[in-house]
Amino acid sequence: MTVCWLATATYEDVAALDRRRAVAIVPLGATEAHGPHLPLSTDVIIVEAMARAGAERLSQRGATVVVLPTVALTPAPFAAAFAGTISVRAATLVALLEDVADGLAAQGFTRIVVVSAHLDPEHLGAVRDAVETIRTDGLRVAFPDLSRKPWSQRLGEEFQTGACHAGRFETSIVLAERPELVRDIRRQLAPNPSSLSVAIRAGQTSFAEAGGPR
Repeated sequence: MTVCWLATATYEDVAALDRRRAVAIVPLGATEAHGPHLPLSTDVIIVEAMARAGAERLSQRGATVVVLPTVALTPAPFAAAFAGTISVRAATLVALLEDVADGLAAQGFTRIVVVSAHLDPEHLGAVRDAVETIRTDGLRVAFPDLSRKPWSQRLGEEFQTGACHAGRFETSIVLAERPELVRDIRRQLAPNPSSLSVAIRAGQTSFAEAGGPR
């Protein structure tokens, strides 16, 4: 039962692993606005908590797990108008994920899990495209897409309504992981039930259009 954090491992640590039977976890975050109370790294914090919890569960079941450094830049056009948001092209993320998979395969890995806490449609589309290519190339790859069933049904009522961006769902996780980064202004913010999923289906392309001016 082993969890290897690639960024802090040595090459000899990795060389000693049974990489063909190991599970490589690739966490995907984002650097984007999450209201006036949460840090730009909110999705990074959440996905690293997800990756850690998943790695621990797999390890308890006897698997060897390697967790890669988090990718913190990805398509984020919905929040592009807000200061600090850094959005890259979808093609950039697709190429990056395919290159990471190629690099893992060259190291002898055969099993990859892509984990994401970022729900921008352009980001999700890029991940799905990359996963399909990686799978076609012969690697075993999983992507638990939080925007789809059954995952979305397990994350609470607010998440299911599509009003979870910078809401109670995300705020609660950042409070649990990095409470010092959550601003007290959260106590003064009025509830915002605007549904991003409804807005996306209606063709809206930004938080402002979707009813999230802050």
